[in-house]
Amino acid sequence: MMNELIVEVKGKDVYLAVLQDKNLVEFNHELADSAYTVGDLYLARVSRVMPNLNAAFIDVGYEKDAFLHYFDLGPQIRSLNKFISELQSGKVKTGNLMYLKPEPDIVKEGKIVDVIKPGQKVLVKIAKEPISQKGPRLSCEISIPGRYLVLAPFGARVSVSSKIKDSEERKRLKDIIEPVLPKNFGCIIRTAAKGVEARELQRDLEEQLVRWNSAVDMMKVGHTPVKVLGELKRTSAILRDLMNESFSFDSVVVNSKALHDELRDFVANTLPGKEKIIKFYEGKADIFDAHKVTKQVKALFGRQVGLPSGGYLIIEHTEALHVIDVNSGNMLKKGNDQETNAIEANLEAAAEIARQLRLRDMGGIIVVDFIDMHKAENKQKLYEFLKTAMKNDRAKHNVLPPSKIGLVQITRERVRPVIDIETKEVCPTCHGTGKAEAPLLIVDDMENEVRYLMTERKGSPITIECHPFVHAFLTKGWIFSLANKWKRKYKGRIEVKSNMSLPLMEYRYKDKDGVEINV
Repeated sequence: MMNELIVEVKGKDVYLAVLQDKNLVEFNHELADSAYTVGDLYLARVSRVMPNLNAAFIDVGYEKDAFLHYFDLGPQIRSLNKFISELQSGKVKTGNLMYLKPEPDIVKEGKIVDVIKPGQKVLVKIAKEPISQKGPRLSCEISIPGRYLVLAPFGARVSVSSKIKDSEERKRLKDIIEPVLPKNFGCIIRTAAKGVEARELQRDLEEQLVRWNSAVDMMKVGHTPVKVLGELKRTSAILRDLMNESFSFDSVVVNSKALHDELRDFVANTLPGKEKIIKFYEGKADIFDAHKVTKQVKALFGRQVGLPSGGYLIIEHTEALHVIDVNSGNMLKKGNDQETNAIEANLEAAAEIARQLRLRDMGGIIVVDFIDMHKAENKQKLYEFLKTAMKNDRAKHNVLPPSKIGLVQITRERVRPVIDIETKEVCPTCHGTGKAEAPLLIVDDMENEVRYLMTERKGSPITIECHPFVHAFLTKGWIFSLANKWKRKYKGRIEVKSNMSLPLMEYRYKDKDGVEINV
């Protein structure tokens, strides 16, 4: 199986597409101003304590206070609070926890009013990004993930990923880490550490300790709220989490030279010798168009998703849950009886549903209405197939067996808003008004805007992105094309690029750095 990561930089935003055998399986949008990313650490202040909820609302700088439940405080919260207090008062100068006397762990069924008070400063981690009308969800179980290890300040033990089954390998990893792990630090050894040499593991540990000390330096400032440590950017985090002994990218293609160099350095430091998979895209067509990502996004993110045999899914998102309805449509019949056709349609739908959950990052409760089946063995077959199809899903999930009425319930970890892309476009000729502008005028409008931009920007290069049909019209004739005519007439560098994601009569201008220009 060929695995590819396609990275498109548009202005300050980054779009990520994970392809397996050219099929889109994950799609992410990394916003330029994205604060409150899962894994970020904040020094925050307690706004309110709610005894009836056994929870508190925390000011992390978001428009709505974040939510922290007692169960998310972590057993070592008293030790963490003591460290913050001593750091703020100047009794503690560094992130070294060697001389910190740990406080007793809190009890599992305790009360939050006994642990934190309004106005108190707390160190928190973003556990869930803001979703819909809700602020971030927080945790006080502080962890700093690396390539092979997850460092846990105030932790008490070293644990090994349950995916490493070999008892000798588990013992080897523990024997490497336990002697070099500083006092009052815990550690989780990740699956990617399997077979890795001791010096690589120790180097990864040292890097996470450096990050912890930089966070401690930020906490000394005193004012709240403040982000003291940010998680890696989504692009680097995907590379870090996915590249292991069971999965690796065959190529990572990027259309930004700056990001290309950043990712190449990241891979060179974490996986020496693999940096050659990072490639800079220099083609003239949009990178997503060239790799057929745009077409798949348009086809896969709509309310209705087609299946290869002619059936389709209807996907609805609500505040409380996601609902998926499986329809046979004009699916080719595999057998003469309804039961055979139903199980074939359901198995095909199950494979696509597993893909859709990853693709849209759907979390919370998902209810699937499969086509009715009567035989118990077919229901069990569908259940086992769906669990297998979701095996590679990195998000925590649970699949329940089909109910008596054929519904399958799935719970999936929800840490960020579901990706929802509008696949329908406003009519390119009437713009939703019902009246069409003469198509001949689009070229005149574009030339007027080009003349204005070249005058206003004193000949600074511009790029026109437009639909492939318009691109073909503007570049027809090569030397005597309209695009070259404008270059000569307005004495500037004007490049015309095809962008399949744009509606027919829509176009945009960008500067030399790829930032859109408002006209």
